[in-house]
Amino acid sequence: MAGQGAGRVLGANLRARRDEQGISLSELARRSGIAKGTLSQLESGTGNPTIETVFSLSNALGVAVSSLLSETTAADVVVVRSDEVDVLSGDAVDLRMLRRIEAAGSLCELYDQRVRPGQVQHSAGHPGIEHTIVVSGRLRITSGGVAHEVGPGDYLSLVASGPHSYEALDGPVFSVLMLEYPPDVRGPVVLPH
Repeated sequence: MAGQGAGRVLGANLRARRDEQGISLSELARRSGIAKGTLSQLESGTGNPTIETVFSLSNALGVAVSSLLSETTAADVVVVRSDEVDVLSGDAVDLRMLRRIEAAGSLCELYDQRVRPGQVQHSAGHPGIEHTIVVSGRLRITSGGVAHEVGPGDYLSLVASGPHSYEALDGPVFSVLMLEYPPDVRGPVVLPH
């Protein structure tokens, strides 16, 4: 993740979620497997988290990723410029969260997802259902020990609670990822002051 704005938002939202749940920094460190010093840096807005860090915090707090990364908007038209959105990077994936969508009691997050070749992005699992649409390139998505290859225009959906992975096969992959959360994984977005 890059940018002072994203770090500030993450820090404020992380602290707010922790305060709402009445848990200490030490308890969050235990639940997430992230060092207390690293958490302190994140809360102060000076850390530089990876995809794995943000998803670990989301799991440990039982909230949607967007509850940690988003500010609210109330506009009738929303334009998000990809080059203005901070990147959350992992071993093989770069994610740009474009939008948090709440409608009819449902919560979804929409991401611009880019998968770099030469590495595999592993996830131990997290709440929700992942929906992936490949725009360009060929992508191998493995879930439940079964590999699926998808290409331009293809769609794949998987329950994200178990281990799964993403791998670009023939160069970079550009795709859209929508993460749909179950009703019990929520969390308000708190704007930093």
